[in-house]
This record gives sequence, structure tokens and C-alpha cells, in this order.
Amino acid sequence: MSATVERLWIEPTLTRTVAGRSARVPFDVYVAFLDTPEVTASAARFRKLASFEIQALDDDRYRASDGNGASGIAQVLRRDPRRLVVLSRGEHTGPILGTISGSALTILNLETRGDVVNPTLTAYVYIDNRVAAALARALIPSFGFLADRQLGEGLRVTAEVTEWAVDRSGGFCEWLAGEPLPSARRARILVALPSCSARPSPEGSRSIQSP
Repeated sequence: MSATVERLWIEPTLTRTVAGRSARVPFDVYVAFLDTPEVTASAARFRKLASFEIQALDDDRYRASDGNGASGIAQVLRRDPRRLVVLSRGEHTGPILGTISGSALTILNLETRGDVVNPTLTAYVYIDNRVAAALARALIPSFGFLADRQLGEGLRVTAEVTEWAVDRSGGFCEWLAGEPLPSARRARILVALPSCSARPSPEGSRSIQSP
């Protein structure tokens, strides 16, 4: 693992920094959803914000797919109060270059201004395929823009899910009560959202409709 991190840090194919969409939520709520990305993904699918799926393998490793040809494994290397460092390995299958594999070292920094969380994400990407890597370097003005959009998408979804969670009239607590989640993952969200601890009846949970 150390060799992979060193390669990504020293000789990445592409490095991008993206200022993500701000979220008007308490800091603890935002961090809770970062700590449980599979819950965030499930809520995003329910709200029709995104189609990606995430499965927690343990507290720090996740299997993910975006529903559009990309899949991989991510591991949290470090959690600080305002920084998250993640190493991921995956592949993308497309009609032109076929299947391309690679790695990424992602650093997420969080700043707060009042009740607003401002995320900034820096990604160091290494593409295994030499042709694809050369193409990415040659087309950085356009390829970089597409990469920025992809990186920013996850932050946009996180912001929208967390803002839904703190909207008392939005139905998040009812959705959470009815969603089949491991108890430890549900508990992590409830610590940040104690107002959801008073669960509705099962009948109430089933009445919540996706938008």
C-alpha cells in the first residue's frame, strides 16, 4: 500500500482540486454522512439524486459502483476532525478504450463558516493504461473539466442528502427508520441527528414516498 501511495503522490497521471458544493448543515451531521457513505448513497438513490451503490466491507473499506461502468474498492487511510484521506483502486469500462484500471489518493478538507460546511477535494490519479494516461495528459483542459465534474458530483450528492436530513419536514427520519441498515451504521447517524431517535411506526415508515 505504501508504494501505491508514494507513486500517486510523486507521479500522478492527473491531479485535480475541486471546491465542492457547500452544505448548510451542522458540521457533525456532515461528518456522520461522510463516515457512512453507504447510507448517503442509499438516501441519494431514494431521492433520485444519484444511482451509485456503496457497500461497507468494514469501518474503513468500501466497495462502490457508479452505475455507469465504474467500480472499485476504497479504503480510508486517515480520519481527522476536518480531513479525510482515502485510497481507492478501481476500473472503468467504456466503449472507446475498453476497461481502464487505476488508483486514486483523495484528500477531503472541510472548512466551516457558521452553519455552512465547505468541502475541498484534491485527487491524485494514476491511470495504469499508458494510452489512456497519455490521452488524459494531452487533453487536460477538457479531460480535467470532466474529472472535476465527476469529483464534484459526490460532494453535491452529500450536500443534498445532509440538507434533506436536517429538514424536519423532509421525511428523512421516517426513511431512516424504515431502511434496512446495520444497527451500528444507523446509530452513527442517530448520534448526529438525535431528533430521529424517536422512530415512527412501521406504517409511517412505509408511507414515505421518494420524490
